[in-house]
Amino acid sequence: MRWRRSGAGGPRRPPWAGPLGLYHPGASLVHRAHPGFKLATLTVLGVVVVVLRGPVSSIVALALVVLTALVARLPWHRTARGVVPVLATAVLIGAYQWWARGPAVATEVVVDLLTLVLAATVLTATTRADALLAVLARLARPLRHVGLPPETFALAVALVLRAIPVLVTTTLEARDAARARGLDRSPRATLVPAAVRMVAHAHATGDALAARGLGED
Repeated sequence: MRWRRSGAGGPRRPPWAGPLGLYHPGASLVHRAHPGFKLATLTVLGVVVVVLRGPVSSIVALALVVLTALVARLPWHRTARGVVPVLATAVLIGAYQWWARGPAVATEVVVDLLTLVLAATVLTATTRADALLAVLARLARPLRHVGLPPETFALAVALVLRAIPVLVTTTLEARDAARARGLDRSPRATLVPAAVRMVAHAHATGDALAARGLGED
């Protein structure tokens, strides 16, 4: 499959799925699990990772998540592509923690971060977006009492998740276009076109929602 070409004449980057990845169809045990159960498991894992101390428990938690990803038979090239940016951030954080608090704490922090990101990736890669948003809508039912429809809450979450990869892709394409013009050292040449395109994307999204009657009383 060929990439589309950008306005600068170079190849357009493939869609960036972000650290949470894209849904990967499958028939594994993880795929068949109820979305609510998987979301609850991710929540419990987050609590356990925060409560338990020490690099040993962190490594065990990461091993369990990796085993879950193996059971789900996720494509590792796509999963790794989403985790690599987080890994770069984790290394920087770990380096500071190593200097400030020692190697044990640094290892724990880095491994915990990778564990949570990989677990979230497994969740989104094995759960359809509509099923996950349906669970969030059910969980948000108490918000009706404060005037916020649960469906609106779920839609807002979906728009945020969609906006993140669009923002990253738009910024990378603007940077490539600036580099092609010899302006790669000018932040303005990257930020201004990216901001204009994101505002246009926001307007287009708002128009699409309005055309469907969403957001009206």
